[in-house]
Amino acid sequence: MTDTPIAVVILAAGKGTRMKSALPKVMHAVAGRPMIAHLLDTVSELAPQKVVVVVGPDMDSVTEAVAPHPTCVQETRDGTGGAVNAARGELEGFTGTVLVLYGDTPLVRAETMHAAAAACAPEGGGAAVSVLGFRPAHFHQYGRLITSADGALEAIVEAKDASPEELEVNLCNSGVMAFDGRHLPGLLDRLDTNNAKGEYYLTDTVALARGDGLSAAVVEGEEDELLGVNSRADLAVAEAVVQGELRARAMDGGTTLVDPGTVWFHHDTQLGQDVVVGPNVVFGPGVTVADNVEIRAFCHLEGATVESGAIIGPYARLRPGALVGRAAHVGNFVEIKNASLGPGAKANHLTYIGDADVGAKSNIGAGTITCNYDGFGKYRTVIGEGAFIGSNSALVAPVTIGDGAIVAAGSTISRDVEADALSIERAPQDDKPGWAAKFRKLKSKG
Repeated sequence: MTDTPIAVVILAAGKGTRMKSALPKVMHAVAGRPMIAHLLDTVSELAPQKVVVVVGPDMDSVTEAVAPHPTCVQETRDGTGGAVNAARGELEGFTGTVLVLYGDTPLVRAETMHAAAAACAPEGGGAAVSVLGFRPAHFHQYGRLITSADGALEAIVEAKDASPEELEVNLCNSGVMAFDGRHLPGLLDRLDTNNAKGEYYLTDTVALARGDGLSAAVVEGEEDELLGVNSRADLAVAEAVVQGELRARAMDGGTTLVDPGTVWFHHDTQLGQDVVVGPNVVFGPGVTVADNVEIRAFCHLEGATVESGAIIGPYARLRPGALVGRAAHVGNFVEIKNASLGPGAKANHLTYIGDADVGAKSNIGAGTITCNYDGFGKYRTVIGEGAFIGSNSALVAPVTIGDGAIVAAGSTISRDVEADALSIERAPQDDKPGWAAKFRKLKSKG
């Protein structure tokens, strides 16, 4: 690695009109976090001396998302050269390598970024400008990178301006560039808008550098990492790429994915070893799963912690604040929110446990509800260790069920139940012999 200091300029001022959204383009999420956040996370691996993000007017959400990195406003969207020029104040006096990235190209790998920057390292006799190229399967719409016999970059030619011979070149321009910081100000000063769009093109710096007798270089990256997101369709492609990487990482770490293509991860999902994840499982933000856990099909987890040996699902939902203890069971159509299920506890069927603490080895019967909300406030239910809650019970919070207590099926409990007590709350059963037969006879006459 080069010791030359690196400054990174991220261009994020684009409106993203093809996204058809009020949200700035770089704030659209991939694996649950904005594209710009993905990029910044990778940039941090370069240990840059400074990072500057160029935004458009009224992009406060982007400024907040990239903090504490400074932002510069490109008041007039006058091209990529104008965007980098907007960051010059933050680059004043910087003579290292300046790497220019795009906030809507979030998948560039750290090693690729470093290679582009290293090509301009002054101490190695680097180029004044380097351009990150790639060889896409379908390259007709991209600008071509024209190189000499020794691999030096001679020119960037837009597809519409290319000759038939140049159109045969499959080395294409990704837009990512790096500069020897000593030359960048002078190159920016000489950019003009003498083109069809009337904009300052950063790519024109290649011709300017060559005209000064300076060299320009090409560094190649892979097509999947240089995907630019300009539409919802592009966003879906980026999501697929990232999900593929997250699935591979999970399996490499010791997790079995029964049907990998149907499992969806958040960028921060943490899975232990010997975890088995069934088909059609979705991980939202903030999920941690310990070793030897089984998550069965069609579960949704968000903001939850699952301890070792637990079994989740199928069709279970763990909402934020859910804690499933060691060897606990959460079964089909069970929802847990802001609640803990102690070690060995079971809630196997059709149950809502919200704002509650369930003790170790307690059993929650089918159809049980912790009634935690009265329309104004949330209240907590506490169930002791070894308690048994019968099916179709309603526990009206705030309420405490003691250790070893039993709540009879069909009860609505609104007062505390002491340890080892049986609590029954039902209307008396009233049987009327023969009534059903008389009723049927009466109705059949009609």
